[in-house]
Amino acid sequence: MPLEFSKTVFMTGFPGFIAGRLVERLAAGDVQFFLLVQPPFVEQAKAAVSQIAERSSSPLENFALVQGDITLPNLGIDRDDLSVIRDETTDVFHLAAAYDLEVTRDVAEKVNLEGTKNVNHFARSLEGLRRYNYISTCYVAGKRPGRVYENELEHDAGFRNHYEETKYLAETEVEQLKEELPVTIYRPSVVVGDSETGETPKFDGIYFLIHYLRKAPGLLRFINVGNNEVRLNLVPVDYVISAISALSADEDAVGKTIALADPAPLTTAELFDEIARSMSGGGSFVRPPATLVERSLMLPMSPGLTGLPHSAVPYFFLSQTYDTTVASQLLAPHKISCPDFRSYVSNLIDFVKKHPSL
Repeated sequence: MPLEFSKTVFMTGFPGFIAGRLVERLAAGDVQFFLLVQPPFVEQAKAAVSQIAERSSSPLENFALVQGDITLPNLGIDRDDLSVIRDETTDVFHLAAAYDLEVTRDVAEKVNLEGTKNVNHFARSLEGLRRYNYISTCYVAGKRPGRVYENELEHDAGFRNHYEETKYLAETEVEQLKEELPVTIYRPSVVVGDSETGETPKFDGIYFLIHYLRKAPGLLRFINVGNNEVRLNLVPVDYVISAISALSADEDAVGKTIALADPAPLTTAELFDEIARSMSGGGSFVRPPATLVERSLMLPMSPGLTGLPHSAVPYFFLSQTYDTTVASQLLAPHKISCPDFRSYVSNLIDFVKKHPSL
């Protein structure tokens, strides 16, 4: 007698770090998965599924790897497989994207925008759809200064790169679907490692600063390259996973756009000092003018000296914050909240020490 599933999840972006952890969180004996995987990553996906099945005590046969590509018509899925997937899918999670800040326009448009349009088309074709969960980013706000609210999207402030612009255009496409489908949009800020284990698949964002200070923490800590005007919003991956998992099954989240951001983020100067104290026991003494630091970081030789690529510099100098009122209201009944950076910074640093080069 075939097993009756209470939910069938179709997910893009597997076996990516966030997608993999989300599958493990959602896994259960009565949950079926169709995981869209690009051909080059099939073997990696097989290994990931085996580990997830074992850790979650879920039958391995609950996980079906579907070869495809969001940039292709019908997501590049075999016609017969597509028919079965459409008949059985109840919940869609769209995570696949080109996350690189230096991504070229053509790649960003193909993956982030056209790929999302293709997933939207797929979601529209599902008669049994209960929820379409789309993973966006806080940085759809582009160069907007000041406080950005969850119900705000359209603006003409411009963007720092093609990643931001195409994610903005993609979210605009998904936003329009709210009129006809049960859609929830999630906007994570800068996602860092696990708050307890520190685990992360790559070092970017705040990790550039961690690597910089690790070169000579006792010496480099004296000059704070942060400033008091800009708050860099960081969220640990376990918070993001907990929030998406809970709200994807919460009817109150239907039709909402949710900022998965720290409601009380630290300034870049405070982040610098917290990292420095965790490494050396002491903070900074000198804080040069932000304009001087920014100009210095954009010099041709700066990336080689600091490890901070030019593409990441603007994120440390735009005064932009994210309102999390909707997120806080929805997550409160689930007892989920974003931890303070001070509570897990040492775990991030410990992971970097154990894995200095990923």
